[in-house]
Amino acid sequence: MDADAVITLELHRLRQRRPELTGVLLASRDGLLVASDLPTTEAAHVAALAAASAGLGHRFAETLRQGPMREYVVRAAAGCVVTYPAGRYALLTLLTPATTNLDALRTEAYAVAERTGAVFDARWSDDHHDRPLRRADPAAPLATRTPMATLPVQSRRPAATTWRRPPI
Repeated sequence: MDADAVITLELHRLRQRRPELTGVLLASRDGLLVASDLPTTEAAHVAALAAASAGLGHRFAETLRQGPMREYVVRAAAGCVVTYPAGRYALLTLLTPATTNLDALRTEAYAVAERTGAVFDARWSDDHHDRPLRRADPAAPLATRTPMATLPVQSRRPAATTWRRPPI
């Protein structure tokens, strides 16, 4: 069985064991959709948002020296979105109703994140020959870590001319 089939099967099995889940997806840490069991067509958007929120959670944990991020939870009036790291290169995101007991779900989610993450990491390592991910230096000033700061000055968009009120 290939990696995509194994990951998809894990997500389907989790939805079968936990019928209260309204959606499950696996995304790469850079926000690309890997596999989804979401009933909506917005899986790619959810994957990108999950990566962004997990990045914030990781940064909070790192900045506050609380250890590695274990989960990132967004509670809304109608439900929750919970994102777990899945291996080195992926994220498992679960969508649940507001009434779901997240403590009871956590153990099973960790196990699925570990299994799907291991499969994805192996596939990612094969595809990228185990190249390590580039990490931004947390001590560097923010301006040197942003994409615009890495562009040559001539490729940046020219500054807009200032608007002047026409003479009356």
